[in-house]
Amino acid sequence: MTRSQDPMERPFSTVAVVGLGTMGAGVAVAVARSGRRVIGIEANGDSAARALARIAETTAHDVERGRITAEERTELLARITVGDRLDTAAAADLVIEEVPEQLELKREIFAELDRICPAETVLATGTTALSVTRIAAATSRPERVLGLHFFNPVPVMKLVEVVRTVLTAPQVAEAAAAFARDLGKEPVAAGDRAGFVVNGLLFAYLNQAASMFESKYATREDIDAAMRLGCGLPMGPLALLDLIGVDTARTVLEAMYEQSRDRLHAPAPILGQLVAAGLLGRKSGRGFYTYEAPGSSRVVPGAGGAEAVRVAGRDVRTVGVCGSGTMATGIVEVFAKAGYTVLLAARSQQKADGAKAQLAKSLERSVTKGRLSAEQRDAALALVTPTGLYTDLAEADLVVEAVAEDLAVKRELFATLDKICRPGAVLATTTSSLPVISCATATSRPQDVIGMHFFNPAPAMKLVEVVSTVLTAPDVTSTVLDLCAKVRKHPVECGDRAGFIVNALLFPYLNDAVRMLQEHYATVDDIDTAMKLGCGYPMGPFELLDVVGLDVSLTIEQVLHQEFREPGLAAAPLLEHLVAAGCLGRKTGRGFRDHARR
Repeated sequence: MTRSQDPMERPFSTVAVVGLGTMGAGVAVAVARSGRRVIGIEANGDSAARALARIAETTAHDVERGRITAEERTELLARITVGDRLDTAAAADLVIEEVPEQLELKREIFAELDRICPAETVLATGTTALSVTRIAAATSRPERVLGLHFFNPVPVMKLVEVVRTVLTAPQVAEAAAAFARDLGKEPVAAGDRAGFVVNGLLFAYLNQAASMFESKYATREDIDAAMRLGCGLPMGPLALLDLIGVDTARTVLEAMYEQSRDRLHAPAPILGQLVAAGLLGRKSGRGFYTYEAPGSSRVVPGAGGAEAVRVAGRDVRTVGVCGSGTMATGIVEVFAKAGYTVLLAARSQQKADGAKAQLAKSLERSVTKGRLSAEQRDAALALVTPTGLYTDLAEADLVVEAVAEDLAVKRELFATLDKICRPGAVLATTTSSLPVISCATATSRPQDVIGMHFFNPAPAMKLVEVVSTVLTAPDVTSTVLDLCAKVRKHPVECGDRAGFIVNALLFPYLNDAVRMLQEHYATVDDIDTAMKLGCGYPMGPFELLDVVGLDVSLTIEQVLHQEFREPGLAAAPLLEHLVAAGCLGRKTGRGFRDHARR
């Protein structure tokens, strides 16, 4: 409780903001819009004048865009004063610090604020990665110190992480959360550890993407496209690193590694190299990508990217698809709608006919929704021939295997196809986690075998991971890349290693979220909310795990750990326990949430 309040009043009627850069200015405007008085404090007079001009310009844009009226802007600006004297913070109920991420600088400011401000004033740091406890230790009031981590841009981003230390008084944290809600934000509770909720999950993922690029496993464009199209993320990881700032990312990761000693948090060497070269991302005009100018979001096409020289591909007119499940049927639909003759081969004629019936229903839904005409539906269906005999695939130019995710089953099928299919036919597997080379070596023509990983549902998802083994012929890779374009899919190229691009980046992030829950650091709802609001993800990690299936997720985690042998990739025990208990997610009615009660 602050000195000027009773329990019925809104918390913190006067707020001081120390440091009015992009974040600080955004916080100041958000607080003033809530009707509170704001005391802005900068290092010197010139900085104060620039900060006030920045606030005036930002609010003028808000008027132009219709976010506020001219009258509201006038009233808002009247509530903000900006100066260069730290002692003016003595009039505030809450002080929010938004200076650069330097621990000693923050500690010095907090020590001075502790001396200046009345004992009941709450002091908050806007740090993204530094220890709130160490900052609080510079004061004589650690019980009234906490973190308030806003997200950039402050007017748009709804999330605020309310970070309490072991000494933060519960009522102070509760008042801070109420304050955030009163600003129109969504507060989530977090403990004091490097990265808090969002950055603790986000930056490990970004770091692995940087390492993947550094190892030349995939191009920057393919890594970013894979995560956008495969997971529905608003930005790819390398583009996001450029937006955040490569130097900022490295600072956050250093703080995380110092605390966790997890090698996955140790900044990828390429981050240090870019920082040393002054290539910090958008703000410097170049990072992983090259931009038209410092601060620009426009990428210079092709600059710095590897231009691959491709050989000509093989001719594909007839496609065979092995399998009768959801994925197989979806792939058949993709090819048939693109005008290819398709043989739908299953273990029996009955299963093949059943799969074509499911295809007909899917196409009918598309007609009902106006995505397809009746003529197009009929034309696509006419191109599909169901068969219970794999021998009917003898003249197919491409055969796509979409059977059970079991290596023994797949190898047996590839050995059969090797005997049946004509010389020069391309044989593709849709595996999401098994080694493509193991399918290839079941044949006498491993040079003709490739991975073609569609995402579910295949008709809707644009991404296909094209996985070449060490034996795949260059013209086979070209054939599949060209074919993806013809069926309106976006192909990304990668090598044959566990997880390919998407799963190798996605599932360690999901596993980290389970560990965070397992350690009682944050709740399922707070973690999901934080990642959706803080990163713009379409689903939180626990929502996604329940949809994917905890058993499927555990298997992929185990495959990744077995291949890379990184301790940080070991499946979280909580995930193993839920799978053992039969809590597999939506398909069983219970996973991280109880879906049966909904």
